[in-house]
Amino acid sequence: MDVIVDLQYGDCGKGKVAHFLSRTKKYTHVLRYNGGCNAGHTIFHKGKKFITHHIPAGVFFGVRSVIGSGCVLDPDQFFRELKMLKAGGVPSKGKIFIANNTHIITDAHKNEDRQKGGKIGTTGRGNGPAYRDKYGRTGVRAEHVKRLKPYLVDLYKEWYGGKKVHILAEGAQGFGLDIDWGDYPFVTSSHCTAAGALLNGLPSSAVRDVWGVAKIYETYVGSKKFQPKGEVFDRIAELGEEYGSTTGRRRQTNWMNMQTLERAIRMNGVTHIVFNKVDVLRAIKMWAVIDGSRKVSFKTESAMQSFIVKRLKRLGIPRNRVYFSESKERI
Repeated sequence: MDVIVDLQYGDCGKGKVAHFLSRTKKYTHVLRYNGGCNAGHTIFHKGKKFITHHIPAGVFFGVRSVIGSGCVLDPDQFFRELKMLKAGGVPSKGKIFIANNTHIITDAHKNEDRQKGGKIGTTGRGNGPAYRDKYGRTGVRAEHVKRLKPYLVDLYKEWYGGKKVHILAEGAQGFGLDIDWGDYPFVTSSHCTAAGALLNGLPSSAVRDVWGVAKIYETYVGSKKFQPKGEVFDRIAELGEEYGSTTGRRRQTNWMNMQTLERAIRMNGVTHIVFNKVDVLRAIKMWAVIDGSRKVSFKTESAMQSFIVKRLKRLGIPRNRVYFSESKERI
């Protein structure tokens, strides 16, 4: 199994990386392993833009795509996404499945989230209350929703039914939002680490590579103060089109924090890393990171990249596994 994990605060381009890796056709399954419709993965496929909240990226290449038991599911949103794919010319029949023990987001969950979740910057999609009821053992599972019956699978049979499987696990949100390791309480309700993929019936021995995804700067959507003063950060947001794909809210921006990045790399066992949106800093002709308590500026893009590559080498990630990307479709 290869795992995709966001190393920052979400919105880093996991959908793009999952879409790119899915096209290799070396995977039998693409698994969405955490989160719910608070996620928003933007995918450009054959010149068209798609935003998926539940459905894994494998469907775009006919790969068996599974919404795992680590997720929570809004059935209405799920069926809206099926219609979106059909309208966009993407065949999905017989390719999209839901773990029968995935928990359901109800209307009551969504109403509660909208009324009570404002202080921590929730998306208001009902994910937190759904996870709470899951762990409080009062939730509803997908196997209890009749209209989902044609899509249900038993993950044990799916993984251990006799056929060899090669899984691409597509994560949601980001390490900085993880329920245990994020900036609590400004976090999501699920496990956003690479280890979260294992909660979908998979052993630790299944993990082969971990693809970390980050932006060359940082963004954050939520109620805590994140963006420093300075017009440069508004310029980055404008050029990077930094608006949440789920809520439409303007993302706060900042320089990339090296300590935050290194912590995420270590705790997720990252073997490959993709830095997205390098063209944004190139457009403003400013390159910088936060290293400890100081800002480190660079005169050129290549100087900044060399600095990053050297730091990653110390963490065991060689240069040929580091990707600086500006494309919307490729890494």
